Parts: sequence; structure tokens; C-alpha cells
Amino acid sequence: MAVAPEPVRVAQVRRITVALLRYWHVPAPLVQDVVTVVSELVTNAIPHGCGTVSLRFRQTGGELLVQTTDGNPAPARLRPPTADDERGRGPHLVACLSRDWGVSADGRTTWALFRTFSGRS
Repeated sequence: MAVAPEPVRVAQVRRITVALLRYWHVPAPLVQDVVTVVSELVTNAIPHGCGTVSLRFRQTGGELLVQTTDGNPAPARLRPPTADDERGRGPHLVACLSRDWGVSADGRTTWALFRTFSGRS
């Protein structure tokens, strides 16, 4: 799906994600983790990306892949937040909740991978 780079779209993306995952019969505890990760990825892509944000889901072989793509080649990175930072913890949440995550070679796509067969990431 294509998402306009507007913060109000994040809540809409969360609702669509829940509906899709329920349709795919993804276990409820995992739905919560995936929705949190999708929210973080889209929230990060809106201010830091360039233009429309693309969100893609693919479920195969007991795994769910979530990808966000935007026009900015600067990749998302883990950086140690300080106690005073109000931002910058999103990549840490993505890393904790997903089985694996990363950024494409061109820096435009950030992805997170989940196991769907066990009920947890």
C-alpha cells in the first residue's frame, strides 16, 4: 500500500495492518508486535523519508515480512539513545519485537521479519 507522508496516516496504517493480519489468521500476540513494528517503521519513514511511503507485507513458509520503502537513501540505524532523548528508540523496538530486521543495500527499504507459526516473533 502507498501511504501519504502525513503523521495522521499512521493510525490508519495500524488499523489496516490489524485487519490484514486477522484475515491471515496471525496469532493475536504476534499481531500486537507486528502492528507496533509497522507503526514504528511508518512513523520513522514519514519525517525522514522522501515522498510517499510504501508498505508491503508478505507471508510465506511460516514467516511474515514487513517492508517500508521511501525515497531517502539514508538507512535507518540503531543508535544508543540517551536518557534525555525523546526520539530514536523505534529501531530498538523493531529489533526487539521482530526475529530479524535490516535495511536494503540502497537504504530505501527497511524490513522486519517475524515467525508466524509460533505465536511470537
